[in-house]
Amino acid sequence: MLGRNQTAVMEFLLLGLSERAELRGPLFVIFLTMYLMNLLGNGTMISVIGGNSQLHTPMYFFLCNLSFADMCFSSVTVPKLLNSLISDKKTISFSECITQLYFFIVFAGSECVLLSIMAYDRYIAICNPLHYITIMNKKVCLSMSAASWVICILHALLHTLLVYRLSFCNTNKIQHFFCDLTPLLQLSCTDTSINELMIFTEASLLAMLPFLIILISYIRIISTILKIQTTGGRYKTFSTCSSHLTVVILFYGTLIFMYFRPSSSYSMEKDKITSVVYNVLSPMLNPFIYSLRNKDVKMALRRTLQRKASSSRG
Repeated sequence: MLGRNQTAVMEFLLLGLSERAELRGPLFVIFLTMYLMNLLGNGTMISVIGGNSQLHTPMYFFLCNLSFADMCFSSVTVPKLLNSLISDKKTISFSECITQLYFFIVFAGSECVLLSIMAYDRYIAICNPLHYITIMNKKVCLSMSAASWVICILHALLHTLLVYRLSFCNTNKIQHFFCDLTPLLQLSCTDTSINELMIFTEASLLAMLPFLIILISYIRIISTILKIQTTGGRYKTFSTCSSHLTVVILFYGTLIFMYFRPSSSYSMEKDKITSVVYNVLSPMLNPFIYSLRNKDVKMALRRTLQRKASSSRG
């Protein structure tokens, strides 16, 4: 089976975002800028959190994990997209395609799980503040983080192996700018019922269970906030989770639009645009959302810049 896969199709043709040659240059500049801002923003977030002891708390530990996942998430797809925009080479080998698919699933899954863990962290902090330190201790945080990565790695391995067993012997043209699961299944000339069953069951569970945890957490959080007597107290409490809620809405909003809309409204162009949002735009915006809406992060960033300025003058 594996031998037939590799001899039948040695490489795939990624058709990209647009076939119009005049758009290649502007698109390259736009995506390169967004990618560099992603690396700079998330790299700075990791550096600031790691270098300031005041931010060594569960919330910022998980934010550090999210920033790392954001950097890796875009790095799976954007470099190949940039290369296809500046060269005529739009092909990707079978092994590269499978590898890209694997890491895409790993980091997409990690985004979902980490956002749910961060929602649970905010729920404990707001609804059970007296027990927060006991519940969200260092051992628990490390265990939750490690478990999230292990689950996503195994999840990605399952779906990648299921794709690897398929035969591709018709066309090799992928109507996308990266090797996503759905376009690959559409190209297969063998039975994909097992793949589709696992997507419908296991993959849906991994995506929707974190979303359910987020939903329940915020219902409890909002209920607790509404019980606070003063407007200032309600605002101050809600501000501790507003950044996370903004990121959740941006990430899950695009996923829901892409996968939970009537089949009659599906189009590859819409899917490509939506993929750009959660592949490129959302990971780029996340560190700015957290830094602009979070006083602790802004203060830590200011201290970091002041230390670097002082050391350069010295």
